[in-house]
Amino acid sequence: MNTLKKEILLIVLFYALMGVFYQAVLNIDIGRWLNPMGMIINFVLKAILTIPLIWLFFKKLRSLSIWKKGWLHLITMPLFTLIWIYVYYVLCDYYGLFRLQGQRVVWDVYLTLLFYAIQFGIFHIYIYSKELREQELLSAELKRLNAESELSALKAQLNPHFLYNVFNTINSAIPTTAKNARNMVNELSDLFRYQLKASREKRIPLEEELEFVRKYLDLEKERFGKRLTYEIIADRESAELLIPPIIIQPIVENSVKHGISPQIEGGHITINVTRRNDELEISISDTGKGINGESKDTLLSKGVGLSNTNERLIKIYGTGIKLTENKPKGLCVKFSIPLEKIETQ
Repeated sequence: MNTLKKEILLIVLFYALMGVFYQAVLNIDIGRWLNPMGMIINFVLKAILTIPLIWLFFKKLRSLSIWKKGWLHLITMPLFTLIWIYVYYVLCDYYGLFRLQGQRVVWDVYLTLLFYAIQFGIFHIYIYSKELREQELLSAELKRLNAESELSALKAQLNPHFLYNVFNTINSAIPTTAKNARNMVNELSDLFRYQLKASREKRIPLEEELEFVRKYLDLEKERFGKRLTYEIIADRESAELLIPPIIIQPIVENSVKHGISPQIEGGHITINVTRRNDELEISISDTGKGINGESKDTLLSKGVGLSNTNERLIKIYGTGIKLTENKPKGLCVKFSIPLEKIETQ
C-alpha cells in the first residue's frame, strides 16, 4: 500500500472515530442516536470544508512558520465552524433530519471547534514528522555521497602515485643510450607529480605552473618537431606569487590542439606574464588559425580547456578570460588575477 492510500485510510479512520465520539455525546446529553444520513452529511461536509484548508496550510503557505500558521488558524477555525453549522442545519431542515435545537446548539459549536483543533493538530504533527524523516534520509544520503566522493578523491590521488612509480620503473628499463626516451619519461613523470600536488592545493607558486607548462610543451615538441616553437616571458618578481594550479596549461593545450596542430607549417606560442598595477596579467597567444569570425561562446564550446578555465576564473575572481585576435594571425587569450587575492591566500 502506497503512502497516499495509507494517509486516506488514516483520515477515514479518524473521521469514523470522531463520529463515534459525536454520537456518544448526543446519547449522553439527549438519550438518542443521530440518523445515519445525518452523520454522513455531518462528516462529508466537514471533509469538504477541510480540503481547501489543507491546500492553504500545507501547499500555498507551506513555508510559513508554525507560529504564523497558528494565528491564521484562529481566523479559519471559527469560520470553518460557522460555515459548517449553517450549511449542516440547512441540509438537515431540508431533508427533515434531526439536529440540535436551542441551547444545545452549543454542543455542535464546541464539538466542531474541537474537531478542527484535533484534526489540524494531527495534520501538522504528521507533516512535521514526515518532513523531518525526509530530511534525515536526505542527510544520510548526502553523507553517503560525501563518503563516496572522498573515496573517489583518495583513489584519484592513489592513481597518480601508481603511474608515477610505473614511469620510474619504465625509465629504469630504458637503455641509457636512449637518452631522449628517458628524458620524455622523466618529463611525463614530472607532469603527473605536479597534477598530484595540484589536486591537493588551492594555490601554487607561479614559477611551478610555468615549469609545468614548459615540460608539457617540451613533450609536444617531441611530437610536432620544428612545427612547434614557444616562448615564456615572466617577471622574476612574480615567480613566488600564488595562482590557482593548472590555470595556464589548459589554455596552452587548447592553442596546440586547435591552433597549431591543424596547420601544416605549425606555429609559435607565446606566454607572457606581467605584474601591472594591482593585477597579474597573463596572456597566451599563438600563430594558429585564429578566431575566423567565430564568437567567444563558439570558441569556448570547442575547447574544454578554455571553457573550464573560464568557469574557474569566474568562480574564483568574478571575471573570466578575454579572447582577441593575435597579430598578424592566431588567437590571444588573456586573463588577470588581482594581486591582493594572490598575496593574501
